[in-house]
Amino acid sequence: MKVVYFAWVRERVGINYEIIELPEDIKSIETLLSFLSLKSPAHKDALSNRKLLKFSVNFEFVEITQRIKNDDEVAIFPPVTGG
Repeated sequence: MKVVYFAWVRERVGINYEIIELPEDIKSIETLLSFLSLKSPAHKDALSNRKLLKFSVNFEFVEITQRIKNDDEVAIFPPVTGG
């Protein structure tokens, strides 16, 4: 799985993206965030307030409950505003 980080999430984690082998018990974005939060203090900090985060799977916006597979690309980013 490719996990891509954007904006301040990327800055806090310290990398643009990472490739991970998805453990069998990780079935949703919510469980993925718990798994990633264990990788480092930076991951834990960046992913701790899930209400501030938005997600996409394979370039489509999804909710935190979205089911995921090992061949998906998941993007994690803060809310975006524009005008």
